Amino acid sequence: MAGVKLASLEYKKIQEFVDKGAFLNVSDFIREAVRDKLEETRVVQLREVDYKTAKRDVIEYYKKHKESYPSDAALDLGLDLEMVYKIVKELVNEKRAEFIE
Repeated sequence: MAGVKLASLEYKKIQEFVDKGAFLNVSDFIREAVRDKLEETRVVQLREVDYKTAKRDVIEYYKKHKESYPSDAALDLGLDLEMVYKIVKELVNEKRAEFIE
């Protein structure tokens, strides 16, 4: 269990939702807000891999995920974002990938 300190304006806004029946009480609102935040937040553990391995992984990733942002590939593969951008640019230059507008 944890206590929370809210500014009066925040408390009033939450209380308005409670008064309108959107939440049972202020605690219910806070619980749901915390759950939502926990669900959307994820810790990424970067893998230490050489460039060749990373490139192979990125190629395999894009075989399965045809239209994905490099940032999604980096997150899903646990690779450094700059390295993934460099790899994607290289793949585009090699005509093994293309940017979709």
